[in-house]
Amino acid sequence: MPTILYDRDCGFCRWSLAKLLGWDRHRRLRPVALQDPAADRLLAGMSEEERMASWHLVEPGGTVHSGGAAFAPLLRMLPGGVPLAGVAERMPGLMEGGYRFVAGHRSAIGPRITDGAKRRADRRIAARSR
Repeated sequence: MPTILYDRDCGFCRWSLAKLLGWDRHRRLRPVALQDPAADRLLAGMSEEERMASWHLVEPGGTVHSGGAAFAPLLRMLPGGVPLAGVAERMPGLMEGGYRFVAGHRSAIGPRITDGAKRRADRRIAARSR
């Protein structure tokens, strides 16, 4: 099962992940926090700094996609995402730049997400993690 690794301490990250899990109606994705010991195994050989600098998608065969480069393979796994994956593949610089911009501003974006939205996100992630 493909695994998405995210920062459990980031409200924006949890909220975004919950939106993706909602889109994933076929329940193909497994969320794992970067702070979880399972992340060490999935991202073996990657420094902690590298791990915490991005989100990651790990395919069942062990292939790791990080940051903007993970959007196209992720979109291919989501219902109706194939056309968007094609766009992401044709614009890798835009995907990475967009990801880096949002990641660099998540401390400003995060507080705008309500506590209620974060609680709902946490419940969705917990339900999928079981």
